[in-house]
Amino acid sequence: MADKPVTVLLVEDNPLYTRLIQRLLSQSKRPVFEVVAVDHLAAALQRLAPGGIDVVLLDLMLPDSEALDTFYRIRAQALDIPIVIQSALDDVSLAGKAVESGAQDFLLKERINETSLIRSIRYAIERTRARGAEWSSAMFRLAQQQFLKAAHIVGLDDNIRQRLLFPERSQIATLPFRRDEQAQVETVFAYRVQHVLAMGPTKGGIRYHQDVNLGEVAALSMWMTWKCALMNLPFGGAKGGVRIDPSGLTSGELQRLTRRYALEFIGIIGPDKDIPAPDMGTSEQVMAWIMDTYSQHVGYSVPSVVTGKPIVLGGSLGRNEATGRGLVYLIEEACRHLAVDLAKSTAVVQGFGNVGMHAAAFLAECGVKVVAVSDVSTAIYNPAGLPIAELRDYVREHQLLAGSPFGEEIGNREMLALPCDILAPCALQNQITAENVGQLACRILAEGANGPTTLEADEILSERGIFVLPDILGNAGGVIVSYFEWVQGLQNLMWPLEEVNARLRDILTNAFRRTLQRVQEKKVDMRTAAMIEALHRVESAKRLRGLFP
Repeated sequence: MADKPVTVLLVEDNPLYTRLIQRLLSQSKRPVFEVVAVDHLAAALQRLAPGGIDVVLLDLMLPDSEALDTFYRIRAQALDIPIVIQSALDDVSLAGKAVESGAQDFLLKERINETSLIRSIRYAIERTRARGAEWSSAMFRLAQQQFLKAAHIVGLDDNIRQRLLFPERSQIATLPFRRDEQAQVETVFAYRVQHVLAMGPTKGGIRYHQDVNLGEVAALSMWMTWKCALMNLPFGGAKGGVRIDPSGLTSGELQRLTRRYALEFIGIIGPDKDIPAPDMGTSEQVMAWIMDTYSQHVGYSVPSVVTGKPIVLGGSLGRNEATGRGLVYLIEEACRHLAVDLAKSTAVVQGFGNVGMHAAAFLAECGVKVVAVSDVSTAIYNPAGLPIAELRDYVREHQLLAGSPFGEEIGNREMLALPCDILAPCALQNQITAENVGQLACRILAEGANGPTTLEADEILSERGIFVLPDILGNAGGVIVSYFEWVQGLQNLMWPLEEVNARLRDILTNAFRRTLQRVQEKKVDMRTAAMIEALHRVESAKRLRGLFP
C-alpha cells in the first residue's frame, strides 16, 4: 500500500555519471526512485517497450546514436513519457533544440546536485501530466457517468444537462513558496473549482495530495453540488487542491504554501462567495492560516471565510468528527430499514484517517464488532473484534497501523472480501470495482469516501441486493456541520454539541427518507435515487433564476 516509486530510465554511457545519478537519487525519501540504467539507445528502446517508465534521463551522445536523432527515436517510442536531457557544456545548444522539440528540461552535468536533479524530474512529470491529463481523470469520468445516468432517468432538460457536465468556474495557479532553505523556491500546481453558482455561495474542501489534478477536483466539486442539494443546504459545490505530498513539508513550509494558496485565490473565496474546508492532507491549522491570510487582506477578522477551523477561532463543536458520526447515523437508519440488529453486527472499515477512525469508534460505541480496519500501511484483522480506542492511540503515537499488536496483518483485497454486515470504504476512490465486487460479503456498503464505487460495480451491487449508502449521502455529515459553523460565524453564536449532533441527525435522516422514497417511486438504486433527489433541487434553482442576459 506504500506510495509507488518513480521509475527512471537513465540512458547514459559514462559509468561515472551513471553512478553519480544513482547515488543522488538513492538519497531521496519522497519520492523514492528506482533507476534503470542502460548505455545504448537500442537497450533504451527495448526497455521502453513494455512500459512502466515514469521519466527518461537522456544523454544525446551515445555509442549507437548521436544528437537530436537520439531524442527523436526515444520520443517516438515514448510519446507520453517526460524526457529530461543530460547535457555537457559544449552540448547546451543541442539540448535547447531538444527542449524546443518536446523535451521537458535539460540538466548541465557539470552542475548537477540532488536538489536540481530531483526537482527537474518532478517538474517534468508534473508538466506532462498538466499538459495532457488535467480533465482526463477516472474520478471525473465517474462523476459525469453517475450524473448522466440520473439525468437520463428523470429526462433532465438538455440545456441544463450540458451546463452541469462541467464546472462553471475553474482556476489553476502555479504556486511558488520558499522551502526552509531560503534559496530554494518550490513551484506546485494548485486549483479551485466551483461547479454550480446558482445555489448560493459554493462550498468545498481543499486537499493536498501528490495526485491532485483538475479532473479530480472537478469531480469532487460536482459531488459536493449533489451533496449540498440532497441535504437542502444553501450552497453550490466547490473543491480545491494542491498537487504536493504534504508529509514531506515542515510546518513552516506548509504555512507558506497555504498562505500563498489563499492569496492566489483570494478573489474568488469569501463567506458570501466560496467557503473552503479541510480535506485530505489539510487540517484545522491549515484553515486557520487561510482565515488569517484572508482577514489580513480585508483588514478585519472574517471567521466564516472557512469552516473546519479551530474552536477558538470560531470553529464548530462536532465538526472534526462530523463525517464519521454522520455515516454511523445513516448506518443506524439503514439497519432499521433492513431490520438488522446493529448491536449484533460486524463491520469492516477501510481507511483509518479522520473519517474511518471516527466511524469505527462510533460503530464500536453502538455495540458493533469492528473486525478489520486499514490505512495506507496495512490492514488489521481480528475476528474477535478490534479495540478501536487502543488502535487510535497506537496510530496517534506511530502515525500508521503497521506493527500494531491487536490483530493479523492482511492485504487490502482480502480485507474487502471479509464476511461482515457493514463494509465502510472510507479511504480513496475506485475501491469497489467490477473485478472485486463479486467478492464482497457484506449486507450494507456505507461509503465514507468520495467515489469509492465504480458505475459497473454499482449495477452488480444492486443485482446482489447489497444495500448502498452512496457517498453523496453517506459522507455528507462534514458539509452539514460546516454549514452549521458558517451560520454560527455569521451570527456570532456558538451552539452546544448536543444541538449540533441533533440537527445533524435530523438533516441526514430526512435526506435518507427522501432518497428511499425516490427508490420506491423510480425503481432505481440508492445512488441514482440520491442523485435524482439532488438534481431536482438544482434544476429548480436553475429554472427559477433563468439565464442572464
